[in-house]
Parts: sequence; structure tokens; C-alpha cells
Amino acid sequence: MNVHDITTIGVAGAGTMGSGIAQLFARWGYDVRVVDLAEDCLEKSRRLVALYNSSLVEHGIMAEQEAEQTARRISYHLDRGTLHDADVIVETIVEKLDAKQVFWEQVEAIARRDALFTTNTSGLSINRIAARVKNRGRFIGMHFWNPPHIIPLVELIRADETDGETVDVLRELLHTVDKAPVVVQKDAPGFIGNRLQFAVFREALHLVEAGIATAEDVDRAMRCGPGFRYPILGPLQTADLGGLDVFCSIASYLFGALSDTKEAPEMLTDMVAAGRLGVKSGQGFYDYSGGKDVETIKRRDRMFLEMLKHIHSSFGDANVG
Repeated sequence: MNVHDITTIGVAGAGTMGSGIAQLFARWGYDVRVVDLAEDCLEKSRRLVALYNSSLVEHGIMAEQEAEQTARRISYHLDRGTLHDADVIVETIVEKLDAKQVFWEQVEAIARRDALFTTNTSGLSINRIAARVKNRGRFIGMHFWNPPHIIPLVELIRADETDGETVDVLRELLHTVDKAPVVVQKDAPGFIGNRLQFAVFREALHLVEAGIATAEDVDRAMRCGPGFRYPILGPLQTADLGGLDVFCSIASYLFGALSDTKEAPEMLTDMVAAGRLGVKSGQGFYDYSGGKDVETIKRRDRMFLEMLKHIHSSFGDANVG
């Protein structure tokens, strides 16, 4: 399949990720069919798409007319049979291996023989999800980051039998919708982004649990130090600019002091057991009661959108990490 032949995107799963992915492709001119098993999920998806559109209009990234056109390009369905002639199918259903396997077994029976199959998972094995797929050459992981209509990164994760053509076509497709794709060359837990994210998360938890710093100061240090660099320079190019000899010397004494726990630390498990789950419960490391949850999410998206405007021009530079 040639990327220019792709006109119709099927999205299975009408949750936060599926709705954001649908909005993204529709915004860039693709006809999108969102499929879910429940009508209330489809109705919620309509509201989410409207919310995403309005936020982009509010920040001057989309015109009102473009938002209306985007909404019209998305249709909503209860029947998976509507995916029968989609060029690309993006699966964003519940993060359970057996449910994903059953979905792909059923969809392959009705899908076009040349349709490309993608699964949006945060960490499940791409090989195991594809276990019941007969033509695995067209199957690949395509991991969007939340919120998918804003965050540039999309990870393409090769399964053992994924064809090179599948990788190339989808990478080009993602470029057409203004994303920054990276290719994970083999099926590894957590792919690239979550491995980096959770390495930082583990050390951040250790710093707080050991009394080295407060949660607020750990977050502030990341935002104002390493995090300030990372939209422009990745960790490896940062090391290049700092001097690999310097980083090697620091690694020789610092690596031994870093947390290498293989289990969730007691502080985290205690918080979860106490129902302190973050925004969803109103309390985590921070207090989200009294409307602070909505305020935090709005501020996040506003800052993300402003940052996106500034870093957009760097995507095409191969030397920008």
C-alpha cells in the first residue's frame, strides 16, 4: 500500500486515546470511522472530539471552519463490520491481551487484505497481541501519547514478522498528520518512551521516599533542569554537548547510587492502597480537590499547545533529539 492511497482510518475504541486519534486524522483530511460496543462511549467520544477541536481553535491552531470540517469527517458506529474497507485500522480498546487478540482475530476476517493493522498499547507485547493474526507482516504497534491530538511522539513498534513496507508507510502517514514518529526495532516492554519515563519515575520516587527532596522540588528540578532541555535536546545529544568523557566520569560514581528497585516502592503502593490515585481520586502527590483537577488539566494542555508551537519547526531536523 502507498501512503497516498490511504483515505479511510478505522479507530476501534472510543475512549480518550481513540477520540484523540480520530480527531487527529480527521483534522488532516482523512475519513475516520470510530467503532465501540456501547452507544454512551460513542456519545462521549463526540464530546471529547468537540472539546479537542475547541481547545485548538481557542489557541489559534485551528480555524473554526476547520474544526467543523474535522467533526464532519468522523462517523460513529456500533458495528465492527464498518471497518471492512478501512485502509488503516487503529485499535485502542481495553488494555487486556485476550481482548485485543480476539478483536484482531475477528477484524482480520472482515478487513481488506491489504489494510494495515495497528495496536495502540502502552506496554503489552506486540508479538503476543498479534498471535492470532494470520498476516502478521501488516501488523505493528503504534503507540500514541496522551493527549494524542497534541503530543508529537508516536512510537512504531515492530513485531518479529512486521514488514519493512508496513513501517515505511505508517511512518510516512504519521508525518502527514504532523507527528514525530520513532521506530522501536524490536518488541521490548515499555518501548522507548515509557522505559525512559519510568526510569525517571523510579528515581523521583526514591528521592522523595529517601527524604532527599520533596515531591514539589523533584518536579520543579525536572521542569527547570533536564526537562527544560529535552524538547530541544534528547539525553544522548545532551551528553554529546556536555562531553562523553564528563558523562562517563559521572556515571562511574553516580550509577551505583541510583535506585535499581525491581518492585514498586512502599511509598507508592501505600498511596494506591489508601485510594490516593492522583487526579482521578482528587489526591495524589498533590491536592486536586475543589476543581483543581480541571484547572491542572487545562493548564497542562495550554502549556503543551504553546510548547508545540515553538518546537514544531525542529521536527524535521535529524540532529534535534
